Amino acid sequence: MKKITTLIAAFIYMGLSAQLPDNLDYVSPFHEGFAAIQKENKWAFVDESGNIAIDFRDDLYWRTDAKTSHNDIRALTYPQFSDGRCVVQKMMDEIPVFGFIDTSGKLVIEHKFLNVAPFKNGLTTGIMYEKVHRGKNEFNLDIYEFKFHEVLMDTDGNIIEFLNRRYNIQMTKRRYEMPDIKSKILNHQLIAIEKDNRWEIKKLDL
Repeated sequence: MKKITTLIAAFIYMGLSAQLPDNLDYVSPFHEGFAAIQKENKWAFVDESGNIAIDFRDDLYWRTDAKTSHNDIRALTYPQFSDGRCVVQKMMDEIPVFGFIDTSGKLVIEHKFLNVAPFKNGLTTGIMYEKVHRGKNEFNLDIYEFKFHEVLMDTDGNIIEFLNRRYNIQMTKRRYEMPDIKSKILNHQLIAIEKDNRWEIKKLDL
């Protein structure tokens, strides 16, 4: 009986050990109960037991040249959750655009941002784009117009306020540069907004 119990315990131990990922290129600190792990160009998340909670995928956003001086996604050295949301990326006409997944890995905010800050206290600011079809030209090619807005948004993707209309963003790969976010959430009541190189502080109407 003792031998059988020992064998069962050994199999359980082997099973638990087999669940833990290994041969990884990077392991991040925990954020909100999840740590990002990297294997080549793909990332996954493990929970606090070491089990994979979100499997390896290639759309989790991070930057090798991240700088903490930025107040947006350019500061992210590895994928991480904030307020239960993590930034994901896809390419649209060779331009990176961003959305958010939840802790199950489900896309909950569509890829409609050119830049966005991580969530804090249920809110974030970002630069949203619209691609509007305007018809066809004389060569029967589609004509599109882009519109850009800096917005205040909650974790469900609801736009709470349009902060600024943004201009002069070039949506071609050769000329595109990620636009700066010109607003800062100061606390749960106040937001600072830059307009014409001057700042103003507004109350949040939540």
